[in-house]
Amino acid sequence: MRALQIAGAALAVTALSIFSPFATAVAAADPLLAYGARIAGDDARTRIVIDLDREPAFFVHYLDNPVRVVVDLPATAFGFPAKDLKPVGLFKDIRYGTMDEDSARIVLTAAKPVKLVMAKVQADEDGKGHRLVLDAEMLPAAQFAELIRQQSWTNDDTAKDVGPVASMEKADPGSFLVAVDAGHGGIDAGATASDGVTQEKEITLTFAKLLADKLNAQPGIKAFLTRDKDEYLSLSQRVTIARQNHASLFISLHADTLKQKDIRGATVYTISDKASDKLASEVADRENNSDQLAGAETQAQPAAVADILMDLTRRETQAFSISLAQDVLTSFTGQIAMINNPHRHAGFRVLQAPDVPSILLELGFLSNKDDEKLLLDPDWRQKLADRLTDAVKQYRVSTIANGG
Repeated sequence: MRALQIAGAALAVTALSIFSPFATAVAAADPLLAYGARIAGDDARTRIVIDLDREPAFFVHYLDNPVRVVVDLPATAFGFPAKDLKPVGLFKDIRYGTMDEDSARIVLTAAKPVKLVMAKVQADEDGKGHRLVLDAEMLPAAQFAELIRQQSWTNDDTAKDVGPVASMEKADPGSFLVAVDAGHGGIDAGATASDGVTQEKEITLTFAKLLADKLNAQPGIKAFLTRDKDEYLSLSQRVTIARQNHASLFISLHADTLKQKDIRGATVYTISDKASDKLASEVADRENNSDQLAGAETQAQPAAVADILMDLTRRETQAFSISLAQDVLTSFTGQIAMINNPHRHAGFRVLQAPDVPSILLELGFLSNKDDEKLLLDPDWRQKLADRLTDAVKQYRVSTIANGG
């Protein structure tokens, strides 16, 4: 019976593919009216909102090869322009239309494994209609395969197929989890050393592995890498990986170049709407453009929940980020060369997690010969990793002491 249900559902999806996005529900006596739609997001998180004239019942399922999210609705007339639901972010194709006189279907074809972390109906503020809100996040392939295996095509299990992405990092209860982010990777090589061969992406990954090993040797601390090989991750993917794993800290590692070759030393950046200085602004602009340099489109982010609790969370997280930056600078003092005014801030997209304290650490500048020599020196990297590990230990102690 289960095989017949899945086969029938797959056939229905195939049948739906002959409909253009302009297809409307007919024959139902009083279909729902979907009169508006919008979509926003990127290759890590995407939100879809459908405006309806009244509250619908809906059911969610998943299909593979290709990856699809299937949303079943009662009979529905789709009255919004197709351009309002043009595929962006995680989705590369979106189709919707009538199944029969009593039902309609939306099929979201994804570029990679995804899961709806939220699917809910909420009343409009004016009380004149309802919104179906679908929030999708990227999902590890193994988790998607398990989701496909466990789901049932009966109409009473949608809640089981919607919810948070499970953490891939299994830390002991009470462990302090640190996401170590090796900047750049894959097609995004970052800066290049003066030898014309050594690339920033190699330097950051080598140091990230060393730092993670040292952190993992500390009692009560567990570290994981956002990337452990030469692969491209968008800025949003890096942030999402940290959040999905409930990281206590996020440390992004870089070794940039500057036009001013005499500038050298480590720099710690935290996020801010306004840059602390011209240099910080330039570095942030360059790092934020890495997605475009790698050929990835930067889409608008899903709208954040505009409430006082989210605002308080962001403010608290920013305060913790600044505290971490100060611990790093204290640990570096007299041991690691630093730039003038070594704590700077700007609008780095990779530091935008609202609930994970985050810093971006410029290990040094490949544009400076003295820094370049150190960045390529294994002994200096060991010393730097030791200093950074001590900073994380100090931050953890102070956070626990303050009830964090």
